[in-house]
Amino acid sequence: MFFLLRCNVFQKTASNDTVNDEQKDITLLKRIQAGDRLAYKELINRHKEYAFTVAYRILNSREDAEEIAQDAFLQVFKNVHSFNFEAKFTTWFYRIVFNAALMQKRKNRIFTEDISESPQASLVSNLSDSSEDIRKNERQQAIRRAMQQLQADDVLLITLFYLQEQSLEEIAAITQISADTAKVKIHRARKRLAEEMKKHWKEEVRSLI
Repeated sequence: MFFLLRCNVFQKTASNDTVNDEQKDITLLKRIQAGDRLAYKELINRHKEYAFTVAYRILNSREDAEEIAQDAFLQVFKNVHSFNFEAKFTTWFYRIVFNAALMQKRKNRIFTEDISESPQASLVSNLSDSSEDIRKNERQQAIRRAMQQLQADDVLLITLFYLQEQSLEEIAAITQISADTAKVKIHRARKRLAEEMKKHWKEEVRSLI
């Protein structure tokens, strides 16, 4: 079952529309630079889901992820004239999202440390977990819990490579590491996630004995 789960989650499929998508982004950016606000709205609609996903994988908070995605699009609008079309828009944009999400995560960590001793904090956490357990099936729960045990960098690499199908070169540009390093880190991140998944299933088995 674990093997099938890994295959379902990580199977990487090729996209036939990559070139068309890149050209569409270029066209929209040029229209935005010319003052076309409708083009800006269209760009948001094209990339808002990906922006939210990247932020959510790092922050594990829907509210924070939505805020980060909105802020990232605002930065795009403010800095659109500095975009020189030498790199893909998605590489530039995801770098903005990545940096903003990491900064928010640091802020959240400081805030969490301040309130971690509060008994109300534990109660809210338990209620939230229960709510998610109701909404998600067994497979989604296992993946979510395993992802929560990983470092933010590991989560981002898995998200970009396996879920959003970014190339090693694109991931290298986003995370500011070499493509070779990205490849090694992705392999290690996947291995760590697999280990966390194994722990989860072992705990599930023990609970039934």
